[in-house]
Amino acid sequence: MLDLSIIIVNYNTCNLLRDCLISVYDSQGNINFNVVVIDNASLDDSAEMIETKFPQVTLIANKVNSGFAYANNQGLRQVGFDDDGPPQSHAPRYTLLLNPDTLLPPTALADMIAFMDNHPEVGAVGPKLVRPDGSLDLACRRAFPTPEVSFYRMVGLSKLFPHSPLFGRYNMTFADPDKLIEVDSVVGAFMMVRREAIAQAGLLDESYFMYGEDLDWAYHIKTNGWKIYYNPAVTVIHVKRAASRHSPKAQIEFYRAMDIFYRKFYADSTPFWLHGLVVTGINLSWRFSQLKYHLSGLFKANTLNNNPSTEV
Repeated sequence: MLDLSIIIVNYNTCNLLRDCLISVYDSQGNINFNVVVIDNASLDDSAEMIETKFPQVTLIANKVNSGFAYANNQGLRQVGFDDDGPPQSHAPRYTLLLNPDTLLPPTALADMIAFMDNHPEVGAVGPKLVRPDGSLDLACRRAFPTPEVSFYRMVGLSKLFPHSPLFGRYNMTFADPDKLIEVDSVVGAFMMVRREAIAQAGLLDESYFMYGEDLDWAYHIKTNGWKIYYNPAVTVIHVKRAASRHSPKAQIEFYRAMDIFYRKFYADSTPFWLHGLVVTGINLSWRFSQLKYHLSGLFKANTLNNNPSTEV
């Protein structure tokens, strides 16, 4: 049985994807793996680069960008997982969701597989993710955004008291970043999941366009009795938001994902007064992001009209 399938969803990050794939194929250790790249209608040369430089990669070139969850599900189906029912015989022991803006050290894959092999109770694991400047990517270890946890973040208590086990739960900033710890979720930038956990949790929820789908998946994985761990023995570089940093739409999707997650898992059990605060807070943030998105579009259009030769 194949040890690992690596699924990479790409959107306009050709050079970063190339470097990521180089690091993947430079991996060391006695493991066998395959790689599936789903290109979400990139406008750069990503698809052509893969076909030319990495012919061993299975490429799915989408004509339309239907979102991160949708594309990852394409990859999961490609490697042997179905919407319903048990995995197909060729499905791997483990599957890795990997962002194209990551760089793996040579033994990352082998070390993570060894960790999973030695901990059969673990359904998913993620590494210590660090930015190119060496700072910790806080999203690499998460608590579920319950109304309480989300409230502490929205009012700023998580930033005021990052080392508090009560207020710092959103990104678990109270925990030593170099300590192995059980968490609610790791981030989809590097999320290795066990075959059996995928079979029980199912595929990702395509209601999410981007953001939130990894948290949602982790929720289902844990609901089925699996543990999820943050394993800092493996450190991976993550540029972070390489494809979305210049997209105002990304912030809108962040708050839309928050709304989906809250209504799906917590709304029915939240007291009405707190429910009102949560929904109002999300909606205000969402509307503000929409306003910024539209204003930026107007500003861009005005700039182009006044400077027709400007390249954007």
